[in-house]
Amino acid sequence: MRIVILFLILTSNIIAEEIIGIPKIVDGDTVHINEYKIRLEGIDAPEIRQKCKKEKLKISSIIGFTFYKDYNCGKVSRENLKKKVDRSKIKCISSSKDRYERYLAVCFKEKINLNRWMVRNGQAVAYRRYSKEYIPDEDFAKENKLGLWQGKFLYPEKWRKLN
Repeated sequence: MRIVILFLILTSNIIAEEIIGIPKIVDGDTVHINEYKIRLEGIDAPEIRQKCKKEKLKISSIIGFTFYKDYNCGKVSRENLKKKVDRSKIKCISSSKDRYERYLAVCFKEKINLNRWMVRNGQAVAYRRYSKEYIPDEDFAKENKLGLWQGKFLYPEKWRKLN
């Protein structure tokens, strides 16, 4: 019984912090609003230097041979978030920080959940290690071959370990 009570006390003390402003888009899952460094919670976008492969030429489904072209998926991810935000104010709701002292947050442009938007459009993946929230959005992007799912890529977490 004590464990349950302690758990309830600890979880009821969570304080959400709202950070509002026009962000500087650092990459597909990181923004800065004034002095606040914010990591979009539950998603993982390609790193700025990360390259992915996009289908360039497919030689008939019978032969089944496809040529791929490298592209900078990290920059593409960042540019898509920049374009979506379009120098507008966003609101980020954070209840914790990561080990780098960045605020972990869900960010919104008006009513649009930007974390969800990035995953649903294939510009980031669901960061399953930390959240299951965006898995259906990743499935949607994968089924519709959106963004990263148009070709081949290493999951950003794996790319970071190798680089």
